[in-house]
Amino acid sequence: MILSLFAVLFMIPSGAFAQNPVNFSGTWAFNESKSNQGEGGSRMVSQKIIIVQDAATFSLARTFTTQDGEREMKEKYTLDGKESVNPIFNTSKKSIAKWSDDKKTLTVSSVMVFEANGENIEIKMTEVYTLAGAVLTINSTSVSSRGERKTTLIYDKK
Repeated sequence: MILSLFAVLFMIPSGAFAQNPVNFSGTWAFNESKSNQGEGGSRMVSQKIIIVQDAATFSLARTFTTQDGEREMKEKYTLDGKESVNPIFNTSKKSIAKWSDDKKTLTVSSVMVFEANGENIEIKMTEVYTLAGAVLTINSTSVSSRGERKTTLIYDKK
């Protein structure tokens, strides 16, 4: 009897146990009091993020408040492990989005190259997205010739 049960379990395709990925879709408002913005504070922290996710893509519209007013930056990533390229300021951001094995965490690894004062500055960034109920956490690490910066940004679902 037990042997028969094991035989049946081994015949079930492994995909039957696969988990669906978490869905980050929604409108998210920045929670400054729960966030750790790291060195440099809130300059360039999105006050609002709108995420649209389907089986193939993860799209973000980030809203910033600058001295010139409100500004929106849009990014779109494929979820197939292939490189995505998004225009950011006067350059492009090359990124690869990858799910954790349990499909509960999405990691976006990116590289950007800016020109400043006649020299190229490369910034490597990793953003890790996790969801707990109605709270989105983005743990970010960026590394450049100017050093390393880590942030933990908390967003509440609207």
